[in-house]
Amino acid sequence: MWLREDFLKSIWHAFTALDVDQRGKVSKSQLKVLSHSLCTVMKIPHDPLTLEEHFKDDDKGPLSNQGYMPYLNRFILDKVREDFDVLEFNKMCWTLCHKKNVCTENLLISNYDAFKIWCIFNFLSEDKYPLEIVTEELEYFLQKLTEAMASGWTEENLCNSELKSNERRCLTVWEMIRMVGMGVFSKGMDQQSLSMGINEVFQELILDVLKQGYLMKKGHKRKNWTERWFVLRPNSISYSVREDLVDMKGHITLDKNCFVESLPDRETKKCLFIIKCPDKSFEISASDKKKKQEWIQAVQSCIQLLRLGLPSPHREARSRRRQLRQRQREKEDELAARMERLRVANDSHQLQLDAMRKKMETVAAEAATSEEKRKKTQLDLQDRFRLDLEREKMARQKMEVQVVQKSEQVERMEDMYRQLEAALEEQRKAARELWARLPEDQSTRRAEQDHLQQMRACGGAPKTRDQVAKHQGLQGLTQPGQKSNWGAASVTDAELEFRKKFWQERKKTTDPIHSVGGPVAKSSV
Repeated sequence: MWLREDFLKSIWHAFTALDVDQRGKVSKSQLKVLSHSLCTVMKIPHDPLTLEEHFKDDDKGPLSNQGYMPYLNRFILDKVREDFDVLEFNKMCWTLCHKKNVCTENLLISNYDAFKIWCIFNFLSEDKYPLEIVTEELEYFLQKLTEAMASGWTEENLCNSELKSNERRCLTVWEMIRMVGMGVFSKGMDQQSLSMGINEVFQELILDVLKQGYLMKKGHKRKNWTERWFVLRPNSISYSVREDLVDMKGHITLDKNCFVESLPDRETKKCLFIIKCPDKSFEISASDKKKKQEWIQAVQSCIQLLRLGLPSPHREARSRRRQLRQRQREKEDELAARMERLRVANDSHQLQLDAMRKKMETVAAEAATSEEKRKKTQLDLQDRFRLDLEREKMARQKMEVQVVQKSEQVERMEDMYRQLEAALEEQRKAARELWARLPEDQSTRRAEQDHLQQMRACGGAPKTRDQVAKHQGLQGLTQPGQKSNWGAASVTDAELEFRKKFWQERKKTTDPIHSVGGPVAKSSV
């Protein structure tokens, strides 16, 4: 059973070959030829008017494959039936594209072998355009090829091949044909072995040949045993006279109602088994027990797949591999998405950390500024306190000097006071002596006054200066501190003023003593 995706891959190669300028566009005349060829090999009635009607609005210039695809699906692929030869369909598409892309003259393979590789590529490639075969599918093909050639190729050889230098880790069909044709994957093998290996893989994957080989078959009419070449496919078993399948002798259709079982050995035949179908049964004899068991298991597997409604084993295996790759891609995408989310979260966290770091740097800068200001303020205060201390120290020293000066002044005043006390005491003593002589002096003065009056009256001579002074000194006694320009009591004006105030204050607190020349204060020592 062929799928539409399988047809589209072959048609895509043909369409791409017609795209000479590689712009994704093909002229209408070339599309007409391609459509007519497809309808011919697929046994579909071709109506050229439908193509003209489909592209009536785009009658000038080349047409795009996007415009041709709706026409292809509607007027060709939707009408496909399973009674046409798929091999002829692929050969037609191969004829349109291979001459432009590959030349087999310098390769170890023939043009037909290259065609078989092209078909295998279309079967194993991904359903994505442009078509490429991934490493896993290429390994699957090489494994089948080496098994068919019985060579010693391993996965390590694949890693050492030219595919290792391919960054895409995938190949186009023309790269795959060139590498297989140059013997990159079959070193040491001759051309015939390589061709036989390619043919066996082609029959297994493309023609759905699950098993083939010579077996003995019992006839239905004559009941004789004849050797035939049996070919097992997912839903049929065909047998012919030789391996070239030219002289076909019969066909066994398999369905879910068929079954296969082993038969006991007979005298004439051994290794027997029977395939029972609703309308007929077939007795078959293998050459040995191993081949008998292999054929029974292979037929039983086909019947089981038909009962489950599953495609051929190779298509089922391809589907499982694709699902596995899809899950792997989903896991990788999920992992990539998780990594992207983690990266975004990490970037967000990094931004937050950067913001926090900037904020911390700002706070640290502010703290440093505040600390600097605080230190500066502290230094200013310290300088101010130091200046204040120095001022206080200087003031204290000045006060100490002033105190010393005051102390010295007090001492001087005390000395002066003691001198004054001594002078006062002398004056008091003089005053007492004066008071003691006062009566005698008064009498003497009266006598002198009388004598003077007599002398004035008699016109006597004037008194001498010494006598007048003596008279005046006796008449007005000098007080302590009073200014005098002669005698032992002469003082300065400041001292006289100080003494004046001192005696005035003393007069307020003590009784005055009157003398002939003026008041004398009583001292209280």
